Amino acid sequence: MNVRPSAPTPLSKTEKRAAAKAAKAKARQAARRRRMLGIAGTVAAVVVLLAVAVVLIVRSIDEQAPDAASTAGTPTPTAAATTEAPFPQLPAGADPALGTKPEVKAGTGTVSALTKTTIIEGTGAVAQTGQTITVNYVGVTYADGKQFDASWDKKQPFSFTLGSGVIQGWSDGLTGVKVGTRIQLDIPSNLAYGDNPEGGRPAGALRFVVDVLAVG
Repeated sequence: MNVRPSAPTPLSKTEKRAAAKAAKAKARQAARRRRMLGIAGTVAAVVVLLAVAVVLIVRSIDEQAPDAASTAGTPTPTAAATTEAPFPQLPAGADPALGTKPEVKAGTGTVSALTKTTIIEGTGAVAQTGQTITVNYVGVTYADGKQFDASWDKKQPFSFTLGSGVIQGWSDGLTGVKVGTRIQLDIPSNLAYGDNPEGGRPAGALRFVVDVLAVG
């Protein structure tokens, strides 16, 4: 015997309204999930793009950076090197010619007494015995002009107490000379190191060209 299902009972108005509200709620939830999924997808895409950008930047920096092996042993400039004072430091108002090493040639004849020849006349303080004097100089043997010493080659001026610690020809020749002066001193053997000096010092008459840079 076949039993037919009974027809569904019609919904009341209250039940219809409840069913409609439930359907709308489900639709809103579904729409919210779709929006969240869309936002999540956008964020993921942005993260991927940023990661790719970082990788490209790092790779570019690595390619541009010098190879450590190629820079090994390359000296790094120090503060001292970049701030090294120029040589020579000339006194204020000095003739710019004092910034160039003079050419000193041999003399003629014999030297029997100290001879002072002013090449450039300075205008600074006068050097006096007992003061510390700073000079640049070139020294040659008078007879052949062979250089035996020069502060220029050491890039370091020479300071001493005038009247002591140097040959008599210097003490006598530089006393009374003004700062900024370039002077030639032709010095006889007896006011230099003598005719038979020891320790590799030059013998006989000597010629010096001396620049007076400071006294004090």
